[in-house]
Amino acid sequence: MRVQLTNTKTVFNYSKPYIIAELGSNHNGDMELAKKLIVEAKEAGADCVKFQSWSKDSIFSRQKYDDNFFIADDYRDRNDFTLEEIVEEYSISEEELLDMKRFADEIGIDCSSTPFNEQEADFLVDKLKSPFIKVASMDLNNYPFLEYLAKKNKPMIISTGLSELYEIDKAVKTIEKTGNTNIVILHCIATYPPVDTDVNLNNIKTLITSYPQYPIGFSDHTLGTSIPLAAVALGACVIEKHFTLDKNMEGWDHKVSATKEEMAHIVENSKRIVEALGSFRITASESEEKKTEFRRSLVLTKNLKKGTVLTKDDIDFKRPGGGFSPEMKNFIIGRTLNRDLKFDHILKTEDIV
Repeated sequence: MRVQLTNTKTVFNYSKPYIIAELGSNHNGDMELAKKLIVEAKEAGADCVKFQSWSKDSIFSRQKYDDNFFIADDYRDRNDFTLEEIVEEYSISEEELLDMKRFADEIGIDCSSTPFNEQEADFLVDKLKSPFIKVASMDLNNYPFLEYLAKKNKPMIISTGLSELYEIDKAVKTIEKTGNTNIVILHCIATYPPVDTDVNLNNIKTLITSYPQYPIGFSDHTLGTSIPLAAVALGACVIEKHFTLDKNMEGWDHKVSATKEEMAHIVENSKRIVEALGSFRITASESEEKKTEFRRSLVLTKNLKKGTVLTKDDIDFKRPGGGFSPEMKNFIIGRTLNRDLKFDHILKTEDIV
């Protein structure tokens, strides 16, 4: 066990990956839809649902709204609403977030959110009682904010999209300097969705090697379930994946999100992968009975009389085991039979002198 959440629920312990269903803004500002997302994430087996606490005033500057430039391709060149209008509509208020947390607690799934300013962080820790603080990729090099968050002395999950290794290292050191060493580092590509050649899952191995004291995970923006499962096989013990009820819904992230069926597939198969990874120590896991059944014993190739001196033409090796093994071949050749024996007889110690 490396990290224990302050709500007494132990996660990141490698017995199974901790799966975060990233709801983000997939509730589209509708809290009834948000509750449906929470229920379906729970039914799919996710450990946690996570929102994003940004507001119209905490995520974009006035210039961004004046430019009215939408990052998502599907939202460019639209004239039915402005960026400012959609950001305001898709944001979640403190009161709504508290209601979602109470609802999540009732059905038994962790609930958290990503803060984008100090006020949101204060609310997350003091009022929402989040089990951890999630840092978005965009804030990994926001070192003053990281320091402020770290001083909350809560477990921190940091996404590393947009960042070079030296920036990741500086972020980790910034957090550590506050005395907070409850850190989980997520490999992340901040493109929605990235092409496979840009995912670079081997970065998970690099992070495991670079930060052996911390759990390493993967924040996924790829399509489908293959890549997050591959991340688990490489050692990721936390998987964050956007979650939706319907990929065709209006909204920013639905197309790159997992459905309930896909999330259930990730949850179930990630457990199997961890169990199958097993130990680094090479030992036979089969029972002695199984070994005997599958291995070979020395047998006679013909009927032979007492007194016959065995040659290589007189012996073969067939299943089951339990008799002389193939490695005993040279020990058997030249031995004398002390009784008549039939074809295919499994030779025993008492048969030779």
